[in-house]
Amino acid sequence: MKISTKGRYGTRAMVDIGENYGTGPVSLRKLAEREHISMKYMEQIIPLLKASGLITSARGAYGGYVLAKEPREISLHDILQALEGSLSLVDCLDDDRLCDRVKECVTYEIWHDIQTAIYKILDSTTLADMIDRHRKKTKTAALDKTP
Repeated sequence: MKISTKGRYGTRAMVDIGENYGTGPVSLRKLAEREHISMKYMEQIIPLLKASGLITSARGAYGGYVLAKEPREISLHDILQALEGSLSLVDCLDDDRLCDRVKECVTYEIWHDIQTAIYKILDSTTLADMIDRHRKKTKTAALDKTP
């Protein structure tokens, strides 16, 4: 499994929107500026997050995007699945009917075990966790810049 630019940038966007949870909508322009992502690319990512029910939009002069749920209720798995689609290492893990050798295939078991370990991390890492990590890293980076 390789996470695409869409997955990486979309996750960063969710952390940014999540950091502003409860303070009002985040405009697409400000989101793109803060995350150093082009508006054109953000316009491709945001609809995927919205369609998955992770964010909602608010119209108007002070409109933008807000989380549809609390940050602790959104997992990294939710975010990546919305952006990437299936996260399976191999197609037969999504649908074992795709291969007639599943019952005798030793690699199927290995791929399954690897995927289970990955999903455990993705499912247990919440947006709230990522926001906390980001705040700590930002604080540490700021301290490192202080003369």
